[in-house]
Amino acid sequence: MSDTQPSYTPRHRVDVLMAEDSRIQAKMLEKRLVDAGHTVRWAINGQKAVELLKEKRPDIIVSDIEMPEMNGYEFCRIVKRDPSWQTIPLILLSSLSDPVDIIRGLEAGADNYVTKPYEADYLLGRMDSLLDTPLAPEPPDAGPGMEVTVAGQKFQVQAGRQQVLNLLVSIFENAVTKNKELIVSNQALSVARDSLQKANTELVAVNEKIERSNQRMTRDLNAAAKVQQSLLPAKAIEIPRASVAWKYVPCNELAGDFLNIFPLDDEHVGMFVVDVSGHGVPSSLLSVTIGAFLTNRVSDSSLLVKPGKDGGPPVVVPPAEVVTQLNNLFQADNQAGLYFTILYGVLHAPTGRLRFASGGHPPLLHVPRQGAWKLFEVESFPVGFVPDVEFTEETLQLEPGDRLFLYSDGVPEAMDANLEQMGNDRMTALVESLRGQPVDTVVTKLLEAVQAWCQPKGPLDDVSILGVEWQGT
Repeated sequence: MSDTQPSYTPRHRVDVLMAEDSRIQAKMLEKRLVDAGHTVRWAINGQKAVELLKEKRPDIIVSDIEMPEMNGYEFCRIVKRDPSWQTIPLILLSSLSDPVDIIRGLEAGADNYVTKPYEADYLLGRMDSLLDTPLAPEPPDAGPGMEVTVAGQKFQVQAGRQQVLNLLVSIFENAVTKNKELIVSNQALSVARDSLQKANTELVAVNEKIERSNQRMTRDLNAAAKVQQSLLPAKAIEIPRASVAWKYVPCNELAGDFLNIFPLDDEHVGMFVVDVSGHGVPSSLLSVTIGAFLTNRVSDSSLLVKPGKDGGPPVVVPPAEVVTQLNNLFQADNQAGLYFTILYGVLHAPTGRLRFASGGHPPLLHVPRQGAWKLFEVESFPVGFVPDVEFTEETLQLEPGDRLFLYSDGVPEAMDANLEQMGNDRMTALVESLRGQPVDTVVTKLLEAVQAWCQPKGPLDDVSILGVEWQGT
């Protein structure tokens, strides 16, 4: 979905049920819909969406297709086979564009099909078009439907004429939109080709200059990589009353991830994991810049530790205030559209009291010495995505032997050869199975599990894991 604010003014203000497994995409879409005047309820997969359906009937449903536990096709079938729900308009969102995928949507009973990426205005317009013409209930004697064969696969399609027309119109509009984008791209390619032909005459003279630039860039990238490594904790780090282990594996030479843990004063320990959007040099440079702000140096300009009044002891800045200040400093509009997620915590080493704040980051995993583990999921925007946001602070009281795991989305969102994500369930099950092992063993095994899950190509995203065990007084 485009990051631009929608200019389209909807004709309807309705209750929207949204099914989307990506927390970031769900937050972005929810904001666009709310800004347009709709009310929104969000489910992380089809199963959760069915539960919300039972609580209250929405006016329209917008569902992703690729979701764990219950995908969009399965969810759509449940909706369209229930007489009390079948007249609710349902739009499927997907990055898939194969004809077979579209026929699957028709077979499931979808009313509209929108291909990612899409403009928010386009989706709002499709919602209005469906709401303008309410769906009629399917007659009980609709019959077995018709058999459709596409790419050698047979599908049993049972949909009303209006439903088929709505879906075909949406596919046609989708194709027209993509075709316009293709025309613009072809025009740009034509201009680029003409420029290339003109520049080709100068290529021989420029080659040596390019080679010198490449050599200089390689040296600069190596230097930037060393700077990134300097942001990481020391190999033999010592934290009062705690055991610490961490792993950091960039998917390229330069990464958008980084992490650290360090004493803030004699009693407090700061810890964080940061994940900058995108990959490559721009993301890496932003991560280095952010890291320069997240240090335990005591100064008036420090984000983490301020000088005490009248010569008193330094003052540790509350985590929520730190994340809020970062959001004010690093707005995406000023950072080439880049934003980042962060989980920042302050541990009071003598008592085991943890205060933490999240900026759109994956949940904190708490594994007590005894008892059930828990994922602390905090609903919040990524840092830099929306200005003037006040982030909230959470607290957690640790007992001796309790463990904390902070990680980037490269862990739960790691994908195998079939594009299936590792997911929170597999991640937590592995950590649970290693409960009696040392914390550094758990962190190492978790990284190995991610790398094995991503075979044969390996992780396509940076992987950062920080494990902390509080040993008590």
